[in-house]
Amino acid sequence: MKLKTLSTLVAAGLALSAVSLSTHAAGRLVVYCSATNAMCEAETKAFAEKYDVKTTFVRNGSGSTLAKIEAEKRNPQADVWYGGTMDPHSQAGEMDLLEPYVSPNLDQIMPQFRDPAKRKGNYSSAVYVGILGFGVNKDRLKEKGIAIPTCWKDLIKPEYKGEIQIADPQSSGTAYTALATFDQLWGTEQAFDYLKKINTNISQYTKSGIAPARNAARGEAAIGIGFLHDYSLEVENGAPLELISPCEGTGYEIGGVSIIKNARNMDNAKLFVDWTLSKEAQEISWKEGKSYQILTNTSAESSPMALKLSDLKLINYDMDKYGDSEVRKELINKWVTEVKMGK
Repeated sequence: MKLKTLSTLVAAGLALSAVSLSTHAAGRLVVYCSATNAMCEAETKAFAEKYDVKTTFVRNGSGSTLAKIEAEKRNPQADVWYGGTMDPHSQAGEMDLLEPYVSPNLDQIMPQFRDPAKRKGNYSSAVYVGILGFGVNKDRLKEKGIAIPTCWKDLIKPEYKGEIQIADPQSSGTAYTALATFDQLWGTEQAFDYLKKINTNISQYTKSGIAPARNAARGEAAIGIGFLHDYSLEVENGAPLELISPCEGTGYEIGGVSIIKNARNMDNAKLFVDWTLSKEAQEISWKEGKSYQILTNTSAESSPMALKLSDLKLINYDMDKYGDSEVRKELINKWVTEVKMGK
C-alpha cells in the first residue's frame, strides 16, 4: 500500500509539474526586433508588465532578421518580428514564413496602412512611418568650408569625398529602402550610375541603418543617410545636425510587425500585435523608446520631434514591387557586384 501510495503521489507530482511547465511556457514571448534598442526594450518591457508575459527580444537589422527567420523556419526560435522596414516583412510573407492575423485594433490604423504587404491577408501590420533622408553635421561642414547639401544629387559632388555614411543593404532595411527609392526616382540605369558616383564619397557602409546617424552626430562623418527620426533623436541629445528631406523627393519605410509561422507562443504573439497597434503602445515608442516616427494609429499623439506627412515631398513608393523577394535579391546583388565590389 505504501509503495502504491508513493507511486500515486509521484505520478500526481509529475502531472502537476507538466501542468506548471505548460502554464509557464504559455506566459512567454520571444521578439525579433528591428527597431532601435531603446524602442525594443521599452515596448517589450511595457507589454510584459501589462500582460504578465515573460518577454525577451533579440535586436538585429531587417535584412539580417529575415535571413534568420528563413534559416529557422523548420524550428522557429522567435514568435513575432517587430519593427524594421516593411519590404523584408513583405518578402517574409511571400516566402511563407509568417502567420496571417487580423487584429481587432486594425480599425484604429490609417486606412492606407491596414494591409501594407504585397501578400494580402494581413501577414504584416504597420506600426509607424519613417522618412528617408540625410542628416548633416553642420559643425564639421563649417570647419571644412563645405556647403550643406539639400538634394540627393548634391551628395555625389567631389567636396563630400569620404564624408558620407550609409548602411549596407545586405543587412539593413534602411539601405534597401534607399536603393528602392533611387530606382523609383530615376530608373535602374540612372540609379546605379548615381550609386557608383556616390560610392567614391562613402567612408563606410555600416551594418545597421542607425549607425550613420550616430556617427554623423559624433562628427565621425559629415553626412549620414537614413531615416530622419534617428537623426531627430540625435538633435534632441544636442548633436549639431540638420535634417534634410531631399529636393527631388524621397522614399519612406513602413515599420512592420509580423507573427512568425509556427510560433511556439501564438496567442501571446497575437496579443503583442494587438498591443503594438494600440494608442498606448505607439505613444510609448516615443515617450519611453525615444523613437520619433510618424505613428499609424489615428488616435495616438505623435512626438513634437516627429515629421508631418503633409510637409514632405514623397515619392509614390511601390510597396508591392519593392517588397517582392526577387526584386530585392536582384537589386542587392546588382549593388554588391557593381558598387560595393568596386570600392
